[in-house]
Amino acid sequence: MPGSPAEPDVGTAPGPAGDRSRGLVTIARADYLWFVDRALAEMTDILRSLGDDLANRRPALDGANSAFVILTHCLGVMEYWGGGTVADRAFERDRAAEFAASGDVATLVQRTEDARQRLHADLASFDPGAAPASVARGPDPVPYTETKGAVLLHILEELYQHLGQMELTRDVLLARLAN
Repeated sequence: MPGSPAEPDVGTAPGPAGDRSRGLVTIARADYLWFVDRALAEMTDILRSLGDDLANRRPALDGANSAFVILTHCLGVMEYWGGGTVADRAFERDRAAEFAASGDVATLVQRTEDARQRLHADLASFDPGAAPASVARGPDPVPYTETKGAVLLHILEELYQHLGQMELTRDVLLARLAN
């Protein structure tokens, strides 16, 4: 359409090894954490609405996870990427165990609050342009192997992706109960 700005060609945008000198997008730590807190609050609301039984139930779909598993995995993501790679602190994570997790909602809600507070503390002082610790670069680097700021975007990406998965899990479980 004449007079309208051209759409950027994302296929030619510089990747992680591209020109990083063209500018930065900055965000206040409080704004970033608002989005993290929102995702976690929505996830814990879903758990509470399902209760202990349904929160631990997997939908009858191949490879589906329970809401409890999904949130447990998100806490592992936050611990590894936020604690281990952004804050450079020691961390413990058993990724395989995340996908076998089960338990009571109240305990997982408390673990989520603890992880939320830990991520707030992890971000108290860090250099967003610094290379993340404990991240192996592959032959084709991705942004979160390059900077701690990109790691934060990766954490947010994971939280919102899994929030959507939890919403679908809840909807499938509740639809089966209604029938």
